[in-house]
Amino acid sequence: MRATLLIALYAFAGAAVSGLAGAGVLRLIRRRSLTASLTVVAAVGVVAMLAGTLAVAWAMFLSPHDLTVVTTVVAMAAVVSLATALLLGRWVVGRSRALALAARSFGDGGDFAAPDGPTTAELESLSRELAATSARLAQSRERERALETSRRELVAWISHDLRTPLAGLRAMSEALEDGVAADPDRYLRQMRTEVERLNDMVGDLFELSRIHAGTLPLAPTRISAYDLVGDALAGADPLAREHGVRLVGGRVEPVPVEVDGKEMSRVLGNLLVNAIRRTPADGTVAIAAERSAEGVVLSVTDGCGGIPEEDLPRVFDTGWRGTHARTPPAGAGLGLAIVRGIVEAHQGRATVRNIPGGCRFEVLLPPA
Repeated sequence: MRATLLIALYAFAGAAVSGLAGAGVLRLIRRRSLTASLTVVAAVGVVAMLAGTLAVAWAMFLSPHDLTVVTTVVAMAAVVSLATALLLGRWVVGRSRALALAARSFGDGGDFAAPDGPTTAELESLSRELAATSARLAQSRERERALETSRRELVAWISHDLRTPLAGLRAMSEALEDGVAADPDRYLRQMRTEVERLNDMVGDLFELSRIHAGTLPLAPTRISAYDLVGDALAGADPLAREHGVRLVGGRVEPVPVEVDGKEMSRVLGNLLVNAIRRTPADGTVAIAAERSAEGVVLSVTDGCGGIPEEDLPRVFDTGWRGTHARTPPAGAGLGLAIVRGIVEAHQGRATVRNIPGGCRFEVLLPPA
């Protein structure tokens, strides 16, 4: 029993010294290639076995012949182990380099494609994560391009819509200044109308900037959807009469909602104005408020004839007005963007879909 303990002690001492030396070497070469690290790990195992064997052989006073045999066996094992470690290290390093080259596509704006061939479980997991990150980056780049396009369109359309009333105001003011205006009162009324248009446009831009900055102040109160719809109908009735459009408030349930009354009235007002302007004379614009499984749905249905399917995803984009609405009185294309911003600030959702003869805008609000 005592001899066995001594053998174990000598073997442990030799292996421990080799392990500590290997740990020191690994620390020194920690910034080197993985091949070097694997070679050191393999060498530590072989040297630890050799040191333990030699220590035990010395303690047992083996004959020179037996000691030579043991040393030769351990040396051959060391050669095979080191060769295997080198091959494994070079293979792993090669796969890592291929993965690094594939990952460079991120900086070039391309998509990540994992290198072909077998690999370790860790590198395979890393490849999956890189592929998922590549997909997310591609979506982010697409959103960025869409936002940049939207900003450019907004600047172009705002510049156009501002230039038109400003040119009219300049011409009318010059006519009044030169005393050549046949009807000064009519000119003054028209100037006031143009100023109000400019004021509304600037107000929409300010509202949209607060929405995008996340600083839109909300004061939610419990209010009936019936009252919201009633106020919106009363506010849009003069415009509907001017365009010869019938306003209908059919299915309006008195369901409670927790919203900012002023902002939600603006949402319904924008939807009604948009629907009235797109609906031909003698057409009908209907507004409804109903309870659904997800909350409360406020909807505005018009008779515009429908929106092209390819345009539906862009209806709520900032500055977008469609190909048929590039000039006033279509506005600057901010009304529906404001609608979506206000609704999302209320943790709701704004959608649009085509129906026979027109389209239906829906605002889903969480239940009170």
